[in-house]
Amino acid sequence: MQKGLWGNEEVKDLFSFVEKAKASNVSLKFAFIEHAKKYSRQPNSVRNYYYHEVDNLWKDEKRKKDLGISLDKHKKSSIRYFSQEQEAELMDRIEKLVADGCSVRKACFTLANGEVGEMLRYQNKYRNYVAKKKASSQNNIIKFTSKRKESLSESDLNSLFLGLVRLVKRSAVEEVNERFKEEKESANALLRKAIVDLGKKDKEIKDLKESFAALKKENAILLQTVTKNACDKADKLSQKLKAKKNILSNKETL
Repeated sequence: MQKGLWGNEEVKDLFSFVEKAKASNVSLKFAFIEHAKKYSRQPNSVRNYYYHEVDNLWKDEKRKKDLGISLDKHKKSSIRYFSQEQEAELMDRIEKLVADGCSVRKACFTLANGEVGEMLRYQNKYRNYVAKKKASSQNNIIKFTSKRKESLSESDLNSLFLGLVRLVKRSAVEEVNERFKEEKESANALLRKAIVDLGKKDKEIKDLKESFAALKKENAILLQTVTKNACDKADKLSQKLKAKKNILSNKETL
């Protein structure tokens, strides 16, 4: 298949990835990543195509039937915005739970009453809130006086350099932490999926064992029946031979 073009089989495969992700309570981001790996595409490109195709299928009934896709499992959720009061209340409740020892993710999960979609919404809002606070505080770190200097002293240059080093290190640490969180979330999602698949395999193995035991029992009964029939036939044949032998013996006597 030429890269860039979407065939019907790939489209159906994408919608299947999304349905499995929703069934496992996994973020759709992981479905887009898995599909991108399989078809050598970019996750963002896969995501954009998916939402574009959902819109098209709502308008094109014939194509929807040809693909065999049920849009009941692919309804787009409308964007819900936080009011200033709701945002302030949510941030306060999350920070209180974090202060009590919860991780941000667990705090959002608790406030969302276990709903993964709502948890991600709270989590993203909190991250944006924290990012804004950091940006606001960093803007106030270095302040220059209105009085202009002809040149900076060596001490000033050293202080400025050390300040820049600290900013770079802090930015690098935050980037690594963010990447680690994303990888951890991805690993957790894959682990949950693996556990679900393993449970299905265990059930299949149990069903096969039960079927094999029933087949084995049925085979034993069949073998017993065949053996009995063979013995009955042998007894009847033996009786016929004895009867003929007696007749011949009686004729010879006469």
